[in-house]
Amino acid sequence: MIKHSSLLLCFIFASISYAQNSSKNILEPTQDSIKKRQFIKHLGNGYLPTKYFNFDLRYLIKYNQYEGVRSGLGGVTNDQFSEKYRINSYGVYGFRDHRFKYSIGGGFRVAKKTNTWIDLSYTDDLRETGSTKFLTDGRFFQFFEPRLLNIDLFHKLVTKAINIEHELDPKLLTEAEFAVSNINPTYNYGYVLDGNIVNSFHLSTAKISLQWNPFSKFEVTENKVKETKKGYPQFTLQYTKSFKDVFRSDFNFSKLDFRTIYRIGSKKEGLSEITLVSGITNGNTPLTHLYHAYPNNITKETVMQRFSVAGLNSFETMYFNEFFSDKFTTIQLKHYIKPFNISEHYKPQIVLITRYALGDIKQPELHQDVTFGSLKKGYTESGFEINKLLFGFGLSFTYRYGGYHLPEFSDNIAFKFTFNVSL
Repeated sequence: MIKHSSLLLCFIFASISYAQNSSKNILEPTQDSIKKRQFIKHLGNGYLPTKYFNFDLRYLIKYNQYEGVRSGLGGVTNDQFSEKYRINSYGVYGFRDHRFKYSIGGGFRVAKKTNTWIDLSYTDDLRETGSTKFLTDGRFFQFFEPRLLNIDLFHKLVTKAINIEHELDPKLLTEAEFAVSNINPTYNYGYVLDGNIVNSFHLSTAKISLQWNPFSKFEVTENKVKETKKGYPQFTLQYTKSFKDVFRSDFNFSKLDFRTIYRIGSKKEGLSEITLVSGITNGNTPLTHLYHAYPNNITKETVMQRFSVAGLNSFETMYFNEFFSDKFTTIQLKHYIKPFNISEHYKPQIVLITRYALGDIKQPELHQDVTFGSLKKGYTESGFEINKLLFGFGLSFTYRYGGYHLPEFSDNIAFKFTFNVSL
């Protein structure tokens, strides 16, 4: 694990250096500071811009326990190519599973005023079992995505989807999707459905997602609405419905997911952050679409063997595949203490953290060939981070206690490093 982490960290430094060198090469000395800031903003959002096409840095290289090193290219056309049409695609290769994955898509804008787009896509890739993604999240980019290093439970999916984006208001975003998917778990798994065990299956799902940021501020620049200040709290709501017998779909279930984030203060002077995530499913729901509460601890004997990288919002002492739920709630409390002003460029910061998860599952016996627990007793962990000690790296210490405290003291401890960098 440490070996793989070291290799990936070397790449991170190389990526950052490349981005900085690219900035110098692409931007001529005569260009003004506004264009430079726009270029840096593109990099911060995970894109390397060119004249007609923005390369997506998310696909350059990643690592997980199933694919090993995952590398490829991807991107999307920009406004210089067209303001009415866009093409986006990617292709990657897993060096451990020896398999190509790809996505091909494109869209057209229906209404400029409400930024309404219709997109079509075909995707052949992997997805982490038990994970939930909100449609309106758009994209979230990090140079380093810590949880990916340790994930080993994936399912293959081939998905055809049509997607509609629409801004009811700059503060209220909506997105809807209808998708038909073929799903095949990469691990031994069967679901007891109508007396038969199903190992792979078809799903036809409809989703609608709402993102409401009532306290954010916006302004119109160059005929585009841009967010100038993030306001809190922020609210996200998503409803998913799977239709049995529609395009050969095997399951009939529904999901309702909710998230809110609230922040007080600023990271420079001291910041408190509360994140609440909740979800519930109803009907016959396979393991692929249940909830896992975002664990980030690998099953190894000693603390140092489990040494890896702490995530942003994951449970650091919760072992992968330890719990699955059909209804759950998590709440995370973080307090960023004012950074230590040691020098202009060296300002380490302490973050105090407490996380709590509560959940349950009605019929675990329907899920065959897998073993997991529920969260009905309540899961608690607390700890702290010391961030930006050296080149963006820091340390994290977390302790597991309460209803799921383990008999062996060392099994309740997670000691990891953190990585924080921004452009």
